[in-house]
Amino acid sequence: MTMPQYAAPADDITIAVGANLPRESGETAAMTCRWAVRQLARLPGLRVAAVSRWYESAPVPPSGQPPYVNGVVRLSGRVDPAWLLARLHAIEAEAGRRRTVRNAARPLDLDIITMGNLVRAAPDPVLPHPRATARAFVLLPLRDVMPEWRDPVSGQGLDAFLPGVAGQEIAPMADAD
Repeated sequence: MTMPQYAAPADDITIAVGANLPRESGETAAMTCRWAVRQLARLPGLRVAAVSRWYESAPVPPSGQPPYVNGVVRLSGRVDPAWLLARLHAIEAEAGRRRTVRNAARPLDLDIITMGNLVRAAPDPVLPHPRATARAFVLLPLRDVMPEWRDPVSGQGLDAFLPGVAGQEIAPMADAD
């Protein structure tokens, strides 16, 4: 498979990983998240540089869904954003995700948060992820893998955004099994 190359301003790519439903094969949400990290590690041209702790968080926006397992993976490498998004969608589909309604419960959700300092409004993926700085389930795990992270749009660091998500329900998981 030929992979298009992309010269991002930096080699750091951050991917949010989340799940709140078991897979049809029986794996728990936590097991699926760990499986997704292994799939990300297999993507050509990329390597896993760091994986955050796993967190349990309430769905955003609030709903009657089960809690999510969330984390962030820091990848190193340079790839085309559209190529990466297509690979993430393929991994989600392999995990059993079916895209139905927005914010539906799912066995796996993979979102590109940032690709270096790349800022773009179109085409997909929009970078940085437009809602990342308003979500504790992204910011807390992002702090684990990249404490020096700065929003490519505003230039602000994580500490500027954390007070705005302080009321969101999230806690590190003691055991991700």
